[in-house]
Amino acid sequence: MRGKTPKRIMKPDARYQSTSVTKFINQVMRRGKKSVAERVVYQCFDLIKEKTKKDPLDIFNGALKNVAPDVEVKSRRVGGGNYQIPVVVIGNRKQALAFRWLLTAARSRKGAPISRRLADELIAAYNREGAAIKKREDTYRMAEANRAFAHFARR
Repeated sequence: MRGKTPKRIMKPDARYQSTSVTKFINQVMRRGKKSVAERVVYQCFDLIKEKTKKDPLDIFNGALKNVAPDVEVKSRRVGGGNYQIPVVVIGNRKQALAFRWLLTAARSRKGAPISRRLADELIAAYNREGAAIKKREDTYRMAEANRAFAHFARR
């Protein structure tokens, strides 16, 4: 009974009817506490609405689009050495990396509730600044620096 595990179909979230918000809530969730994660994300969206006077879903989607990477580097052993090989990011991995980087950046900020830190990070990412955007640019820089090893990816 081996084979590929079927993709689960996510229900859109209650407030915004968006599956990407549901996935984001699931990423925010710690120790199975979904109601806490929902409260954090919805408070974050309310703060975004207060601060920017724009639709929080537009800010969220814009931030995701700005943070999601097109290329990343993967380590590969060739001959006697390990090479960082630039690889194109495909499918849902773009969204997964964007979520991860945004949350890591928000959690690394200090001195405020997580909903405020997350709101600040999403607004910063929407404006193409902040730690998550820096992470994306660092990844691009590494891919560019290791472009000479791109031919190893085709093996």
